[in-house]
Amino acid sequence: MKEALLDSDTISYHLKGIASVTAQIESNYQYFGHLNLSVITYYEIMHGLMFKDARKQMQSFETFLKDCRILPLTAEIAHLAAEVFAELRRNNQIISHTDVLIGATGLQHELVVITNNQDHFKRIPGLELDNWVVKP
Repeated sequence: MKEALLDSDTISYHLKGIASVTAQIESNYQYFGHLNLSVITYYEIMHGLMFKDARKQMQSFETFLKDCRILPLTAEIAHLAAEVFAELRRNNQIISHTDVLIGATGLQHELVVITNNQDHFKRIPGLELDNWVVKP
């Protein structure tokens, strides 16, 4: 089993109680002793919860974070993301900056990105993906 980098949508599905996602998260945590998310994912989840003033969900997210390593944005990740974004732009395959930064974090740390947003992330060359939403 390879270590995972959880995308925002995967965490949202877990917080909503989607059983397939929660089972995979629990299995990954048991195997590695922690979960991984990018600081960009942290930002995406937090600003969404703050905008909705979703205090109960924010408490659940903060509890969830106790089992997580929040991977910082480094100069190396930013440089890699810039290279990826430039190539995507040249090929008219643009995706959001946040997705590129999350993908570059996965590449830099050699993690498989867990997302239901396969269409965007599959544009990043060399990025390994998995989707826990569709698993039994």
